Amino acid sequence: MKRSTAVLAACAVALGSAATMLPTAVAAAQGCKVDYAVTSQWSGGFQASVKVTNLGDPISGWSLTVAFPNSSQRVTQGWNATWTQSGSTATATNVDWNRTLSTGASTDLGFVGSYSGSNPTPTSFALNGVACTGSTTSTSTTTTTTTTTTNPPVGRTPVEINGQLRVCGVNLCNQYNRPIQLRGMSTHGIQWFDKCYNNNSLNALATDWKSDLFRIAMYVQEQGYETNPSGFTSRVNSLVDMAEARGMYAMIDFHILTPGDPNFNLDRAKTFFAAVAQRNASKKNVIYEIANEPNGVSWASIKSYAEQVIPVIRAADPDAVVIVGTRAWSSLGVSEGSSETEVINNPVNATNIMYAFHFYAASHKDNYRAAVSRAASRLPLFVTEFGTVLATGGGTFDRTSTIAWLDLLDQLKIGYANWTYSDANESSAAFRPGTCNGGDYSSSGVLTESGALLKSRISTTDNFPTS
Repeated sequence: MKRSTAVLAACAVALGSAATMLPTAVAAAQGCKVDYAVTSQWSGGFQASVKVTNLGDPISGWSLTVAFPNSSQRVTQGWNATWTQSGSTATATNVDWNRTLSTGASTDLGFVGSYSGSNPTPTSFALNGVACTGSTTSTSTTTTTTTTTTNPPVGRTPVEINGQLRVCGVNLCNQYNRPIQLRGMSTHGIQWFDKCYNNNSLNALATDWKSDLFRIAMYVQEQGYETNPSGFTSRVNSLVDMAEARGMYAMIDFHILTPGDPNFNLDRAKTFFAAVAQRNASKKNVIYEIANEPNGVSWASIKSYAEQVIPVIRAADPDAVVIVGTRAWSSLGVSEGSSETEVINNPVNATNIMYAFHFYAASHKDNYRAAVSRAASRLPLFVTEFGTVLATGGGTFDRTSTIAWLDLLDQLKIGYANWTYSDANESSAAFRPGTCNGGDYSSSGVLTESGALLKSRISTTDNFPTS
C-alpha cells in the first residue's frame, strides 16, 4: 500500500473534509521537528504515525504534546510511548528504550484515534515544552499531497531490508518502525510432505515466487511432534535455517487442531518453544505461532495458555513476534457465533504479540471479511493460514472470494501465508500431485489454479518502506 504524505506549517491550516484528509508533515519549533501522517482512516476513527526529531541538545527523558483543534479527537490506543490525554491535548511520554534522543536523532510513535464530524490535523506539537517548528522538506502553509513508494534495494532479501520485526500498534513493523505486510506460503504437515521442502523448492519460493515468508506447520498430534519430539524439533530448526539462508522469515507453527484445547498440549508447548527459542534467539527471521487453530474452547482458556507459553519464549528470545491463535479455528470466534470483541475486551497480557485469523475463501465470505475489517483497527492481525477453497481444504477453487480477501489484506496491510506449499491431492495445494518428486516448483505446468493465483500475487513487488 502506498503511503501518502503532506506538509503543514506550525500554525493551524484550513483542511478539507475527513474523506480527503491525508498524512501531513508538520514543520515545528527550533529544537524539534515532527512528521505526522494519517496512515488509515475510517468512519469515526483513524490511525496516525508521529516521527519526532530532536534538533536541540541531547535529552534523556521526554514528552511530546499533541494539540488537537478540539476534544472530539481522542487517542484510544498508542504505541512506542505512554499516551494520555486531557481535553484537546494528548501527551506521549517516552518508554525506557527510546528515552534518550541525541541531537538529530528521531523516534517513531503512533496511535489509533477517534473523532466526530471531520478529522482535523493537530495544530501544534511541543517536545519537553518547546514548540516544534524545525524545518522539514517543505515549508508550504497549505495542505498539499504527494504519493511516494519505496522500492526494495535491488538484490536484497526481505530479512535484509526489514531486519528484526516488532509489533507497533495494530501493525507489524520493520527495523525502521514502518508498517509492512509479509506474504508467503505455509507447508502442509511436515510429517506427511517433508519431501516437498528441499533446496530446490525453497530456492523457488524465495527467488521465483519472491516469498517473504515460509510457515513451518508442525502438527503436534496426527503422527506429529508427540511421536518424536527431538526429531521434529530438529527438522523445524533445519527449515528455519533454510529460510534464513534465503532471506525469508520463518514462522514456527505449533499446529494444534485435534484436540482443540491448546492446554491439552501445554507441557509439550513449553518444552518445544523453550528449545526452539533458545536455539534461534539470535536470528532476526523467526516468528512464533503458538496455537494454530483452537476450537471448541473458550477465549479465556486460550488466553491462559498464551500467557503461560509466551514467557517461555521471552526467557530465551525477548524480541521476537509471537502470534496467538483465536477461538473457533482462529476465526476471532466468528465460526462459533462470537466476534472479535472477546479479544478486544480481554487481550492477552503480553507485548509484541499479534492475533491469528484463518479463512477459507469458498466457505468464509462477507461476514468474516467484515469481522477482519472491524478488528484491524483495534488488534494486530496476521492471517497465518488461509485457503482458496472450502474449509475442508478441498472443493471448488473460489477465485472471486480469494481475490476479495487478498485485496482486503493488502489494503489493511495484514500479512498472510497460504495453505499449502505442497503437492497434496487436494484443491488447496499449490502444486499438482507428484510435483515434489521432481525439481520444478515454478513453471505453469506444475501449478494448480490456486498455486498460479498465489504465485502471481506473492511475486509482485513488496515496496517495503525504509525511511
